[in-house]
Amino acid sequence: MDVTMDYIREFDIRLDREMYYAGEVLAGHVLLDTVENFKLRSVRVVLRGKAHAEWKVLVSGDRRNVKDDQYFIDDRAIIWGKDKPEGNIPILPRGQHQFPFRFQLPESSLPCSFESKPGFIRYYIKVTVDIPYASPPQGMKYFTIIGPHIDCMDEQYLKPMVGTDKRTTCCLCCEKGHVVLRTQLERSAYVCGESIKLKASVDNQGEEEVRLKVKLLQHVEYFIDRGVLGVTKELQHLVLEYQGDSVKPNTRTKWDSAQSLVVPVMPPSLIGICRLLQIYYVLKVNLEFEKSGDDLHMHFPITVATVPFRIPNSSQQPVIHYEVACDHVEGGLYIGPEFLLGQVYDGSCSTQEMRETVVLYRPVYVCVARNNE
Repeated sequence: MDVTMDYIREFDIRLDREMYYAGEVLAGHVLLDTVENFKLRSVRVVLRGKAHAEWKVLVSGDRRNVKDDQYFIDDRAIIWGKDKPEGNIPILPRGQHQFPFRFQLPESSLPCSFESKPGFIRYYIKVTVDIPYASPPQGMKYFTIIGPHIDCMDEQYLKPMVGTDKRTTCCLCCEKGHVVLRTQLERSAYVCGESIKLKASVDNQGEEEVRLKVKLLQHVEYFIDRGVLGVTKELQHLVLEYQGDSVKPNTRTKWDSAQSLVVPVMPPSLIGICRLLQIYYVLKVNLEFEKSGDDLHMHFPITVATVPFRIPNSSQQPVIHYEVACDHVEGGLYIGPEFLLGQVYDGSCSTQEMRETVVLYRPVYVCVARNNE
């Protein structure tokens, strides 16, 4: 007998919100709409957060799966009945029932929800309706954790970072034709939607034209513990790029990023919180020489934060909203097959057919409204 079909008209898990921060109270209810009275031992709820990494490696000529898990949250509650096999089993009367539940999320720093093919970080509620004489119906509800807590106003991010690189041509032991690149990064942490505050000056006393180039790179590292060395996978993505005008010989110029380097929506920096993966960002500032192919360059670490910069003594503060990450970063538009309702992409269907697929879940990330910068 299929109890789910015969006795239960509706079984759903509903949360008060779809996004939470560490330390908040997660609240919701389980909805059961029944058409018959039936025995029900309990309704159990599990709150879980875990990271998972998995991919194939070549071992002695054979391709094998390697995988690992890490749990951040594992809480349980019984919201109806008793979780004991002995004693009388209560009867749930027919009709619509709402069973509320509440969980206190830990105050500790939680890694952000994240989806990619080699690994993910997921948070979810799992509900089991324990019917003693049938297969217990189960349901899962995924939600997004916004984390970890990284504040752009922290002192460590407010210190300007300055860099200088120089090339000098030597002729008969005399220095001449120097080319100097000087840069200053106003602060090193930004929330998606903000513009990176970078200034650069170029003094070109050389013999060829030079051009300023700026790139923001995302690095994602996965690690599976397998002995001393373990198994690793490293991915790099170009997030944004700027290319300036050429600077002619014997000229000087200054450049201010202004609104040229707006950080797109993407996962925040994640270092030292999850042992299976970490995410970090690097700003590369290059001065390329047109003919020789030489390069002046410097790298700045950039932190993608979850709390935006607030203008001191200002009543107009950034407006926060949440968006799906862009498709050219890891953890962007990748969707696991378990979250696709309809046709799963196998390489044969068209883009239009993929657009008609219903997406059940994907994480979102903090972004600030551009008109409030």
